[in-house]
Amino acid sequence: MALVVTAACSPGPPPVAPPSPYKLSGPLVSSATNMMTAWYFPKNPLTDRSLDNSKLSQDIKWGFRLFTNTPHEAPQFAPSKMSCNNCHLNGGQRERSLPLVGVAGMFPEYNRRSGRLYSLNDRIVDCFLRSENATGGVEDELPSTTSPEVLALSAYLTWLARGSEVGKNPPWRGQNVIEASNLIPVEKLDPRRGEALFMEHCTNCHGEDGQGVAIGDKKPGPLWGPDSWNDGAGAARIYTLAGIIRYAMPYLDPGRLTDEEAQQIAAFVNSKPRPQYPFKHQDYRTEKLPPDSVYYRK
Repeated sequence: MALVVTAACSPGPPPVAPPSPYKLSGPLVSSATNMMTAWYFPKNPLTDRSLDNSKLSQDIKWGFRLFTNTPHEAPQFAPSKMSCNNCHLNGGQRERSLPLVGVAGMFPEYNRRSGRLYSLNDRIVDCFLRSENATGGVEDELPSTTSPEVLALSAYLTWLARGSEVGKNPPWRGQNVIEASNLIPVEKLDPRRGEALFMEHCTNCHGEDGQGVAIGDKKPGPLWGPDSWNDGAGAARIYTLAGIIRYAMPYLDPGRLTDEEAQQIAAFVNSKPRPQYPFKHQDYRTEKLPPDSVYYRK
């Protein structure tokens, strides 16, 4: 019998979900949508009537708020202006934008950067330390696997995995990857070419300074500078960032850029200054340093 990931909810039959106003790809918001879908969530715990007033249900709801507005909900752990939602669009529920639906059932799994098994909470802590630059805060305490914020995010991600088979990779996972045969050696990438492409394709949303343009009350996260992810984050690797750009961007026409263009833009973005992760010397001690880890000493 298949094992499934579950989250507690109130007794009784769940309410019937209204028809989606937007095109879905399975449980995910389709990547081929428009600006109106930016804040549409197929699964939204804040409006899910099957969640009750229990501690778990409250944590699921708080985890969602943490995910979509991290600097506001956890300022001590997110001194940058990056939210989880800046990379994992639509609350982790958008196709080809690093979706996280069903991913909780894949943990624990091996983490090459740390050379050990990671629990889901370990992975969340890593995102706080690196993508939200928690190590750059003025507080002495860093997030841990038992921090209330980490537990709440874990509750939300586990809730997103309801009905998913434990140990079975969701088919939408790992889709933001450029084929190895199409990767350009880092030394052959030209940040100046990437800058020209960035100015042509990316400034409408990210601005020429990369800090994001306000669109109504929404704004993309900063791509470089003191308010961006630090140099130990996954997006600080050129090929990792290129995969995100290739399949999730431009926002209104994802997939328009070629493999080569995405890599050139990523090389430009990751040629810019950003906060330093102070524990890079502890990374890749058992695994080979990836060639696109441009902020690490070779």
